[in-house]
Amino acid sequence: MKAAVLLVTALLAGCGISGDVTEIKLAHGHDTTHPVHAAMVFMAERLAEKSGGTMRIDIYTSQQLGTERETLELLQIGSLGMTKVSSSVLEGFAPPFRVLGLPYLFRDEDHRFAVLGGDVGRELLEGLKRYRLLGLTYYDAGSRSFYTVRKPVHTPDDLAGLKLRTQESPIAVQMVRTLGGAATPISYGEVFTALQQGVVDGAENNPPSFQTSRHYEVAKYYTLDEHTAVPDLLLISLAVWDDLEPQQQQWLQEAADESAELQQELWRDATEEALEVVSEAGVEVIYPDKEAFLAKAAPLLESFSRDPEVGPIVQRILSQ
Repeated sequence: MKAAVLLVTALLAGCGISGDVTEIKLAHGHDTTHPVHAAMVFMAERLAEKSGGTMRIDIYTSQQLGTERETLELLQIGSLGMTKVSSSVLEGFAPPFRVLGLPYLFRDEDHRFAVLGGDVGRELLEGLKRYRLLGLTYYDAGSRSFYTVRKPVHTPDDLAGLKLRTQESPIAVQMVRTLGGAATPISYGEVFTALQQGVVDGAENNPPSFQTSRHYEVAKYYTLDEHTAVPDLLLISLAVWDDLEPQQQQWLQEAADESAELQQELWRDATEEALEVVSEAGVEVIYPDKEAFLAKAAPLLESFSRDPEVGPIVQRILSQ
């Protein structure tokens, strides 16, 4: 019995030492074609180079080790080394991250990158330490837009009566309701079936995820309203981080930063390719008047500007 317990503990360890090599387990929900996975593979290669082969990252794809919420919980207890999650999922763990789910928070892509790469972005990453997590860097997840099965969406009024899948995020739910739809939180891995069986009438996500998930096979209308630009975060268990030597921490942080730069390039290419693929597959890509969506969403942004916890962060972002 004791041997079995030790074996399970060893298998679940987020970071271990095999010979002279420090091994870190990293899990995420995408398949191997996704640009986030490609960036992680690059990070693992760079870490191996920087450490002279003394550090290794083992990557587990496609929710092999659990959903984003489950991998976060594993990180908190040190049973998993690293993961990638949407900032929306972090809202239930670290409330300040609610701010990044607000609609039309960023003026454009340059504004978003400036905020996430500046003081506000770094403070949010560092603030995760109180939740036994550490943010290493942000990955670009582009802008999220609505896609639907039965009818196209040209204005916010077209969302009325539609059941729309959202991330398991209170802000995402409020956003959809504010725009006029009926929000239905569902795990990412269940969305295809939910669309196919009519459990929901649509969902919302960025172009690469819309394409690689194959949701476009069911949802034939994609409205690029770009209501939110929710970033992904590359996280490490604080317990695992603290077990690393300072030099190892430096190597890992450098490799993570380099992977984020590559991921931005891969993301731009993947976005263009995704829109081409879904269009060729018969999806109607709609470019609506975003001002109508912005006006409908404005009350939500205004209410959070007055929130005592995230209001100051909102004001800093808007003034930058």
